[in-house]
Amino acid sequence: MYVVVITGASDGIGAELARQWAARGKANIALVLAARNVDKLQAVAADCRVHGAQALVQRCDVSVQADCRALVDATMDRFGRLDTLVNNAGMSAQALLRDVADLGWYEDLMRVNLWGSVWCTHAALPHLKTSYGRIVAVSSLAGLVGVPGRTAYAATKFAMTGFFESLRPEIGRQGISVTIAYPGVVATEIRRRGYDAGGHPAGRSGLDESAAMPVETCARLIIEGAEARRRDIVMTAQGRLGRWLKLLAPRLIDRLALKALNQHARPQ
Repeated sequence: MYVVVITGASDGIGAELARQWAARGKANIALVLAARNVDKLQAVAADCRVHGAQALVQRCDVSVQADCRALVDATMDRFGRLDTLVNNAGMSAQALLRDVADLGWYEDLMRVNLWGSVWCTHAALPHLKTSYGRIVAVSSLAGLVGVPGRTAYAATKFAMTGFFESLRPEIGRQGISVTIAYPGVVATEIRRRGYDAGGHPAGRSGLDESAAMPVETCARLIIEGAEARRRDIVMTAQGRLGRWLKLLAPRLIDRLALKALNQHARPQ
């Protein structure tokens, strides 16, 4: 049996990862679906079971360390092994620093995006060592190149990238691979549910989503990269170019980012 744990599996990228893994023809796959919304998880689990996959629903708030430990414990109690951990749970945010009065939600964002991944990974490591397993970290292009108006979000994703890049050589000799995925703008609700300057759900996206990647494409690229044990998955040509331009022409990247921010801020 091949056991995959996915955090943030109630919708968006996480839910689509679960559905695609279930549909890939592995009758012996077991999916552990974790998020805060159990009703949504149950719906995703039902989709997975249609393909013959086993599915365990586990309520988990990754900003709570005990929940992360309980997620791994429940996986081992039910299936006795853990092959792939997908650290996908995350929140977005869009705000200029000058507009933020209370920085408390910056800390909340870090607990979800960074610490949730750290706690889940720490709990899973002994079991992944036994299975020569895989760790997948769903970061963001904002974890490679800073984006104006996204200081909080980029900080969490840069931290996440740094953690997993540092962890990779630590555990590589134990046969555990670390794949970091860097999606750009994907057609999900994450930005509309993310924080605004006041720490409230924004209700809208702060980015241009006219060319957003379909969530199905994003999930497929992550699964293919994880199964091939790739180090990094930078999903778009624009993202790959931006990564190098940041090193070669950093001021150009700053100007382009500010231009995009100003254009998006104009009245529609």
